[in-house]
Amino acid sequence: MEQRPSPESLAGKRVLLTGASGYIGSNLARRLAGLGCGLVRWSRAGLPPLGEGLDVRDVQGGLADPEAWKRALEGVDGVVHLAAQTSTYRAALDPHADFELNARPLLTLLCACRELGLRPAVVLAGTSTACGMPRTSPVGPEHPDNPVTIYDTHKLLAEHYLKFFSAEGIVRGVSLRLTNIYGPGPRSSRPDRGILNMMIVRGLGGEALTVYGQGREIRDYLYIEDTVEAFAVALAGAETLAGGHYVIGSGVGTSICDALELVAERLAAVAGVRPEVIHVAPPNGLSIIEKRNFVADVRAFSEPTGWMPRVDLAQGIDRTIAFFMAREGRSL
Repeated sequence: MEQRPSPESLAGKRVLLTGASGYIGSNLARRLAGLGCGLVRWSRAGLPPLGEGLDVRDVQGGLADPEAWKRALEGVDGVVHLAAQTSTYRAALDPHADFELNARPLLTLLCACRELGLRPAVVLAGTSTACGMPRTSPVGPEHPDNPVTIYDTHKLLAEHYLKFFSAEGIVRGVSLRLTNIYGPGPRSSRPDRGILNMMIVRGLGGEALTVYGQGREIRDYLYIEDTVEAFAVALAGAETLAGGHYVIGSGVGTSICDALELVAERLAAVAGVRPEVIHVAPPNGLSIIEKRNFVADVRAFSEPTGWMPRVDLAQGIDRTIAFFMAREGRSL
C-alpha cells in the first residue's frame, strides 16, 4: 500500500505563503512553523513575528509582478497561494479588477516557476462554489463545473492555469475547493465572508443573529484547524495529488438557520448569553449562489491522504466562542 503523505515530512522545507496576514494564512503560518518549515510570508502589510528562532522571511510586492515572484521563490520548495479578492459582490462590480486579483497572480507565479526552472508544490485555495448550483449532493471533484458568478469564473480560471502547468510538469499543483470556513483567527475584511464568526461576535455583544428568509439553504461548515491541516497534507502529498482539485469540507450539511440556532444555544451554554435569532427579508441584489445547497464529498482527498475533519460544528462553535471571549478579556 502506498504510504500516505505526512505533514511531518515538511520539516526543513521552505514554503512561500501568500495572503499570510489573512484568516487562513495566519493560522497556516503557525502550523507550518510548528512543523519545522521555513516560511516566506507575502503580505500587503507588515506582519507580527511568529516567534524566536524561526526561519521566517517576509516579502512584499505586487502579485502580478514577475520580478517580485522570482525574488519570493528563491529557495522555496512549496507555495500556498491564499491571497485573493473574496467577495462575489465586489467581483460583479469590477470584473477587470477581480481578474487582476484572482487569476493573473497565479499565472504570473506559474510563468515565473517555468522561467526559473523550478518545480515546487503549489497549493491553491479554490472555492466550492466553482461548480455553480449543485445538481447532486454531496459534491465531489467529479461534479461538472458551471460557475454562475464572475468571481467563481475567475477562481476556476486560476485552477485551470494550475492544472495546465501541472500537466506540463512545471509545478506540482493542487487546488483545494473550500467550503464555509470558521473558527479562531482575524475577522474577514468582507461582510459576505466569515458569517458564522461574525454571528458569534454579534451574539457575544448582545445583538440578534439574522437569517435571510427561512434560512433553509444547506451549508458545509469546516473548522479552521481542519482546513489548515488539509493544506499541510496537500503540500506533503503534492506529488500524488498534482493536477487535481479536491472539495474540502466537513461532509455534513447544516441549514443556515440551524447553524445560527446552534450558535445561540452554545452561546447560552458557554457565555451565558442567548441571542435572539430573527428572520429578515433578503436584500435586493442577493447573488443566486447564496441560494445553493452544498455538502462536500471529501473522499477523493481523504482516501489517498488520510485527512479527515476532526472537529464537529458544536465543538468548533464552542472553541470559537472561547477564542473571541478571551480576545475581549471575558472569562468563561
